[in-house]
Amino acid sequence: MRRREFLKVGSAGAALTVGGVVPRRAYAQRRTLKVGYVSPQTGPLAGFGESDTFVVGGIRKAAANLSIKGQSLPVEIIVRDSQSDPNRAAEVASRLILADKIDLMLVASTPETTNPVSDQCEVNGTPCVSSVCPWQPWFFARGGKPDTGFKSTYHFFWGLEDIIGVFLDMWGSVPTNKVVGALWPNDGDGNAWGDKERGFPPALAKAGYTLVDPGRYPNLSDDFSAQISAFKSAKVEIVTGVPIPPDWTTFWKQAAQQGFKPKIASVGKALLFPRSVEALGNLGTGMSTEVWWSPQHPFKSSLTGATAAQFAAAYTKETKKQWTQPLGFVHALFEVGFDSLKRSASVDDKAAIIAAIKATDLNTIVGPISWGKGPVPNVTKTPLVGGQWVKGKQFPFDMVIVSNKSAPNIPTAGTLTPLG
Repeated sequence: MRRREFLKVGSAGAALTVGGVVPRRAYAQRRTLKVGYVSPQTGPLAGFGESDTFVVGGIRKAAANLSIKGQSLPVEIIVRDSQSDPNRAAEVASRLILADKIDLMLVASTPETTNPVSDQCEVNGTPCVSSVCPWQPWFFARGGKPDTGFKSTYHFFWGLEDIIGVFLDMWGSVPTNKVVGALWPNDGDGNAWGDKERGFPPALAKAGYTLVDPGRYPNLSDDFSAQISAFKSAKVEIVTGVPIPPDWTTFWKQAAQQGFKPKIASVGKALLFPRSVEALGNLGTGMSTEVWWSPQHPFKSSLTGATAAQFAAAYTKETKKQWTQPLGFVHALFEVGFDSLKRSASVDDKAAIIAAIKATDLNTIVGPISWGKGPVPNVTKTPLVGGQWVKGKQFPFDMVIVSNKSAPNIPTAGTLTPLG
């Protein structure tokens, strides 16, 4: 017998008889799937993360284990706070990827959190799904190219074209001089909304509106006298913008003090949350904003089967708080994430998880999610309507949907009325 053949036989024999015991076939032990979630839970954008504890708690109960290829795997959700700071968002994302070794990243709320987290995932090849940020500042601000897109990061939300359409539809129902004052901060959202090519300026000009733009201002400003003066001089009757909640509170109170009283105030971001409107007292009545999710949305969860109305009611029952728009979208993030893991050819292969995300076709509590529909690679859109804050019944203010031109399946309950 040749030496090589002898060694082969000898090795095989040793393997079969080590310790005089014939080993059984080795089976892989169940491993824990790790899902990272990042959002602004503190800082000036904390309103976006206010419902996170409720949502994540419910997700943990509903999906403690995932059935993957016939095997039940435990799931660990690791939550991190971006503190409303882009640098902090990047830092916690990096730790989740490199130290915690997550299998999937989920991230929500404004470019200041979604973008740095998505960038960390793209660099490291980590599967990532993001939401609650208009798609343009998520896609273009990160260097996205319409012909190529990104490798591992995917996003679902509406776009600037949608909110422009909603605002124009609301404004068209009230007689005005069509002079619009813009309150756009020097941040990801403000720069996107004020972009001269993709933002509000060209769309408003095309629709016959005159835009008064005093320029970008820093977040957490304490004096808006210059903007108010410019709006008064131009006889502005419509105010729009995308300020953070504390800045809108400062601006609107100073506007009242200085005698500036427009007919319409349609503002993104700052007017999304009941608490932000309540901070204005009676001055909050009649303000309008975009509505991406509400109890009236005709969708239900793919995880629990709960309708939007049932989910909102459960939140109020448990927390004693009024429903808030991020509720639905944070829940939908986990719907999409878990659905992708279930369909993945292998949860041990990042490329397989990414491929499963790309192939998503799922009906969620915020509507259908499918990246096969564009408008650019890695992006899919969700419906958007317009709403107005009115005096409430159970809570100080209620949100009434007043514009559904682009999403008629979401019912309206009134029409926009001018500010008092």
